[in-house]
Amino acid sequence: MPLSLLILVAAIQGLTEFLPISSSGHLVLIPIVTDFAYQGRVIDVAAHVGTLIAVAFYLRAEIIAIAVAMLRFGRTDPDHARLGIMLVLATIPVIFAGYIVNYAHWQWLDMAYSLAIANLVFAVILWLADKVPATRRDLGQIDLPHALIIGIVQICALIPGASRSGVTMSAARFLGYDRVTAARFSLLLSLPTIAGAGLLKTLDLVKSGDATLGADAVIVAALSAGLAWLAIRWMMRWLTTAGFGIFVYYRLALGGLLLLALTQGWVAASII
Repeated sequence: MPLSLLILVAAIQGLTEFLPISSSGHLVLIPIVTDFAYQGRVIDVAAHVGTLIAVAFYLRAEIIAIAVAMLRFGRTDPDHARLGIMLVLATIPVIFAGYIVNYAHWQWLDMAYSLAIANLVFAVILWLADKVPATRRDLGQIDLPHALIIGIVQICALIPGASRSGVTMSAARFLGYDRVTAARFSLLLSLPTIAGAGLLKTLDLVKSGDATLGADAVIVAALSAGLAWLAIRWMMRWLTTAGFGIFVYYRLALGGLLLLALTQGWVAASII
């Protein structure tokens, strides 16, 4: 596989997974706007493993605190144990929905028009959510109803172009959480979600006999991890002083440009 394609996949996955602009919505554009063919499921899984490593490293202190607290049944650190339980409960809806979508093969989910419209619709939702005044600034304020709401909304991320981080941050902002808290919960929630999706894809690869781990996969995973870590650091710094506007404008431009390209026949409207 060309090194340029590996770098492109790693860059797109690493830089867009945790920003509210949809990594899957960008990855499916590769065969549309370039001469490259689809990179294959092994490379896809490797890229996701890389982003999983990045967020785990970035949140390592919090992850260890949550794990230790839950193993001790919250006796010494009830706040982190409670947060861990909220993350588990918020992940359950997307696990069931993801399993269904993975095997349903709904055609509309792979259409270029769906990708364009999803970018436009969820960009507007992100913009509206960012206008809600922040009344909560602590992860400890995330209770069961809020965790379930964010978890259910996360199902929308199964639509390419919707953005997992975008929909979870939007839900958290609508519930009154400030941008940094919304982003931090979204990052924590990405751990079981990405791990679950990666496991499901890996099992499919094993069943198909196509689970060979080669140098290409290692390169993509390493590059994706490094770039994702940089993207997370930049986003968290950005959100301390600015809003989601830059991401909203980008997604509106991307969705609009894709719709224009489709109506003008510059790209095919067939299955991506």
